[in-house]
Amino acid sequence: MIIVTGAAGFIGSCLISKLNQENFNFIIAVDDFSSPEKERNLAGKRIQERVHREDFFGWLDQNYHEVEFLFHIGARTDTTEFDWQVFEHLNLNYSKRIWQKCIDYQIPLVYASSAATYGLGELGYDDNESIIPQLKPLNPYGESKNEFDIWALEQERKPFFWAGLKFFNVYGPNEYHKARMASVIFHAYNQICQTGQMRLFRSHHPDFQDGEQMRDFVYVKDVIDVCTFLMHHRRNSGIYNLGSGKARTFLDLANNTFRAMDRESHITFVDTPADIRDKYQYYTQANMGKLRSIGYTKHFCTLEEGITDYVQNYLLPGRYL
Repeated sequence: MIIVTGAAGFIGSCLISKLNQENFNFIIAVDDFSSPEKERNLAGKRIQERVHREDFFGWLDQNYHEVEFLFHIGARTDTTEFDWQVFEHLNLNYSKRIWQKCIDYQIPLVYASSAATYGLGELGYDDNESIIPQLKPLNPYGESKNEFDIWALEQERKPFFWAGLKFFNVYGPNEYHKARMASVIFHAYNQICQTGQMRLFRSHHPDFQDGEQMRDFVYVKDVIDVCTFLMHHRRNSGIYNLGSGKARTFLDLANNTFRAMDRESHITFVDTPADIRDKYQYYTQANMGKLRSIGYTKHFCTLEEGITDYVQNYLLPGRYL
């Protein structure tokens, strides 16, 4: 039995698909299941039982003896939400309860952290656990993820295996429901379909030209490959970066989306919205050496490979993973 929280969401539903591919069919899906849009993410997947997130801990107390692994992917991920109580409940306190249950019931744990913890990258993007207390996230979402990472590292009692994964800019199938929080590739595809062009944020930083802002974009298929690797590995507990390891520009992203759609590039620039302008990351790049050092050898998709697969095999035909 494998538990996936955030099961109806983007990464959680892709992870269930991967587990099904590996013939893990005794899946417990934990979420609130209230969104009809997210329901499509679970269509056709082999799931043993659905458990509402607010009923989960009672369920676990009754069924822990059957649980082999827990993936805690569920979280409030809206970087424009500024109500701290929302994050305190869903991202911080909920995660602490999961951690404690994994100790009590000897369940190995992989949980989702975020590259949002790095803030403007003043201390770089190395997953060195000693610098985590010094990081300065730019929004409550990043703060909630960083506070849990700090809390986890401070605990004397830990699950016998645990890993926190700092997801960088994840994109790929099953993010149809995410609206403003969907990946730039998803927005690019829809803009190109509707208008024939792509609008990118203008740079408001003297060191970056328009469209030359750089991010580490990581394909969701690579993310779930790492998750299942850790499920089988179960050694070397700690906090790990999970990006492609290669920063690319938004111009690269836009041009590759046009190319995957077999269209000529037509790119314009608009001002970055005022509500996120002073909290905008101009450069991120995951140092992936730590994950490689514990034996992860699989190739990460290049931006070209990931966008081509996403656009041609999922967005154009409207398919889900």
